[in-house]
Parts: sequence; structure tokens; C-alpha cells
Amino acid sequence: MKITLEPDRCVGAGHCVLSAPEVFDQDEADGVVLLLDPDPAEALVGAVHEAADLCPAQAILVAEAGAEADADAGADTGPVA
Repeated sequence: MKITLEPDRCVGAGHCVLSAPEVFDQDEADGVVLLLDPDPAEALVGAVHEAADLCPAQAILVAEAGAEADADAGADTGPVA
């Protein structure tokens, strides 16, 4: 899983921290989302997806590791003979 944050979009609602406190936190100064664990355990995958789904600003993006590998495998590398 790859977690990407877009802190400029974050509105500090805190749904991420409530959903997955082991993975997300908020900056004390402005409430913007912080990533505590960029490679969370498999048991937290559902909570991370819930955090991303509940984010009102869509500031959390989650991609599965397999999806990244598939995208890389499909990259145009030139003509195939």
C-alpha cells in the first residue's frame, strides 16, 4: 500500500486520526494531517481506506502495492517484436 497525503487540501477535520490513529496524526499548530506510518500493517489496511474515504477534503490517497506494480509493468517501453 502506498499512502500519499495532500496537506494543502487538508481541512483538519480529524476523521483520519479517529479512523486510523496508528497511521495518522494532526499537526498541533494547524491540524493538518501527518503520516505516522507510511507502511502500516496488513491489519490496518481497512482503517486506512476508511480514513481516506471519510476525508472531506480528499487529502489522503491510497494505492495498493499490486496496482503500482501493474501500472509500472504496463508502462510503454517501446515496440514489442
